[in-house]
Amino acid sequence: MRKITVSEFVSLDGVMQAPGGVDEDRDGGFKYGGWTGPYWHDDIGANFVQEMSKCDTFLLGRKTWQTHGEAFEPMPAGDPFGDIMNNIHKVVVSTTLKSAAAWRNSTLISQNVVDEIRKLKKQPGKDIYVDGSSVLVHTLAQNDLVDEYNLLVFPIVLGRGKRVFPDDFHAGLKLIETKPFPSGVVLMRYQLDRKE
Repeated sequence: MRKITVSEFVSLDGVMQAPGGVDEDRDGGFKYGGWTGPYWHDDIGANFVQEMSKCDTFLLGRKTWQTHGEAFEPMPAGDPFGDIMNNIHKVVVSTTLKSAAAWRNSTLISQNVVDEIRKLKKQPGKDIYVDGSSVLVHTLAQNDLVDEYNLLVFPIVLGRGKRVFPDDFHAGLKLIETKPFPSGVVLMRYQLDRKE
């Protein structure tokens, strides 16, 4: 069965909201968008490319899919990062979108989300990669569909914002890798510790 990996940029206090840009996600009056910028290092980008080589499907919530699509769809062929993002199969989960045509190689799940994602996991292929998509990540966690969390922890405390894990969620995790980057960011990879 294919593995679902949730990969997120998070603050020390677990906030994942709007890591990339000031206006990326202002829900709840969030005013710290773009908080990852001062800590970026090319090794973090290289780590992303390495992670993407293990998967062949990107699973995203509507907001993250639209934000990524607006950034990457217009990129010309030959841009290394753009090629990764545009060429991979993308599955967007949304009850409001009517079509996934706005970003190439995308399909839409709009009903029976949990069942459809279980079917996706059973299909042949490489792993399934999720980033951003806080509502979707909570649904995946609550339905025991996440196999691994790759958390890039940034040395900043934000105090408020959307978090990786939903309220009242409880799970045991097993640390499988740590990797520090020169800018103070630390990758922490965890597997779900499912007691069989």
